[in-house]
Amino acid sequence: MKTASKSVLLFGATGTIGRATALALTQAGHHVTCVVRPSADATLLPDTVKIWHADVTALGAMPAADAIVSCLASRTGDPADAWAIDHGAHVSILNAAKAAGVGQFVLLSAICVQKPLLEFQKAKLAFEDALTNSELTYSIVRPTAFFKSLSGQIERVKSGKPFLLFGDGKMTACKPISDRDLGRYLTLCLTDPALQNRILPVGGPGDAITPRAQGQMIFDLLGKDPKFKSVPLGVMDAIIKGLSIGGAVVPALKRKAQFARIGRYYASESMLVWDGARYDADATPSFGQDTLRDHYAAMIDGNVAADLGDHAVF
Repeated sequence: MKTASKSVLLFGATGTIGRATALALTQAGHHVTCVVRPSADATLLPDTVKIWHADVTALGAMPAADAIVSCLASRTGDPADAWAIDHGAHVSILNAAKAAGVGQFVLLSAICVQKPLLEFQKAKLAFEDALTNSELTYSIVRPTAFFKSLSGQIERVKSGKPFLLFGDGKMTACKPISDRDLGRYLTLCLTDPALQNRILPVGGPGDAITPRAQGQMIFDLLGKDPKFKSVPLGVMDAIIKGLSIGGAVVPALKRKAQFARIGRYYASESMLVWDGARYDADATPSFGQDTLRDHYAAMIDGNVAADLGDHAVF
């Protein structure tokens, strides 16, 4: 039976995940209005969507809609940016949604909020709490990792450089999910009761994969002998300490220390379901069809752009 279409306001539509979600929503038959900054490039969005130009940090009255889907996120994880966007802008959206009579909110969050050691994680959690305590039907989607986050070393390996690892490259793992599959999952949250009023960790298909296995995959696809270089986590700790000390005098160094802490977190924590004692790959749900190996192959062949942005690891 065909699912009834909904009118949807999509925030964060111009990012890679937002564009994939806009396409998935329209393909599912929903009527989509993308909320876009006046200065943003909306040319890559589907022709079938409507555009509403608005500043999410100073949101006024909201058009009537059945649901909100938000792929909005701070770009760097900087504390000020995180609290302004991951929390503040979302609270503004939620308040406007209530005033406009919107009944449903689908939020793209992140699985790393399970162990909130960083400010952007705390900002995301603060809004998650606000959403779960609202009267709206909600879905909070926590993906494990994105393909683009794991693609930053392809060019260095192609040029003959070693694949960089933290430690032995086996201490962490994730189940990465493609933008396309994640967009489809967010879309399903609108109509599947089993995905509503829940926090939803989700990864892509297949087994969890370590950084070393990711590197091996790239070498195999390039037909190169594997060449790895290990970076001890202690080196990162020393860098963070030095930047933190310098940050007491030079504000720019304080910000760099924060970014280094983010890198340290992802180098030492798995992006899988945390049960309070360990990361559990088996308990991390899988969804979709796109695999990281196919993504790597497409990037190597030049069929997928290396749209890494702030997601480049190295």
